[in-house]
Amino acid sequence: MLRNVTVGYDGSSESRAAAEWAAREALLRGLPLRLVNVREPIPGHIAESDLMADGTFRQRAERLPREAGETLRARHPELEVVAEQIPGGPMDILPEVAKDADLLVLGSRGLGGIGGFLVGSVGMVVIAHTTTPVVLVRDATSAKAAGPVVVGVDTDKPNGTVLTFAFEEAARRGAVLKAVHGWTVPPYYAYALPAYPALAADLGGEQSEALAEVLRPWREKFPDVEVAEVSRAGSAAVRIVEAAGDASLVVVGRRVRRSPVGAHIGPVTHAVLHHATAPVAVVAHD
Repeated sequence: MLRNVTVGYDGSSESRAAAEWAAREALLRGLPLRLVNVREPIPGHIAESDLMADGTFRQRAERLPREAGETLRARHPELEVVAEQIPGGPMDILPEVAKDADLLVLGSRGLGGIGGFLVGSVGMVVIAHTTTPVVLVRDATSAKAAGPVVVGVDTDKPNGTVLTFAFEEAARRGAVLKAVHGWTVPPYYAYALPAYPALAADLGGEQSEALAEVLRPWREKFPDVEVAEVSRAGSAAVRIVEAAGDASLVVVGRRVRRSPVGAHIGPVTHAVLHHATAPVAVVAHD
């Protein structure tokens, strides 16, 4: 297919929110929206049961992507929407369709009063096995159209792919980019801090300068993007989640691993996925 934004759709409230978010993102990018419903094979004993005899279940399943596509076209007449159903398993099909996409969008169940996402096995496998950026959208209340774009920045190992994605998303939205850096006090300094309070300020200043230095090339490349730099002591994941409360999108990275097994996405990204309530984009990088 031509370049597109692809969304996985199963009819759940989370996937409906993901489809609506993906539609807005496709409009921002000037791309068509590809809505994909993965139809898993029906077990033989169920396929032969009376429940399947009149074909009602199959007809309802076949209508699902078509009706979702019609709803999105009605809401966004200017958007090209392609809706299709593909037989197979989500863990196999979604990474495959992501190869043709600029962005893959998935719904993810919320954790109720705790907040954040319940990232199931399908989401984890898809994230870990595609190099296409993947966005998880929890529900309609989490998918704010306005608000800053938040990106986590590792000043020791900054990644250009992640930063470019975040700056481009902020530019598309006309949003503030909130660059967040969490840092820990070296053990050999920790014992001295109570006796030398100024030392903490000096360390904080050094970390803020390091963040500013990392961001300088992207500020020059994206002069119209307003950047808010946040550098605070503490866990990087905690600082990103704190900053994400009013965000329209949170951007984190995932190092590409060549192993065909496992779903390793890194501790910071894993924590942000499970605790941020805003949509989270996971950007793969070398």
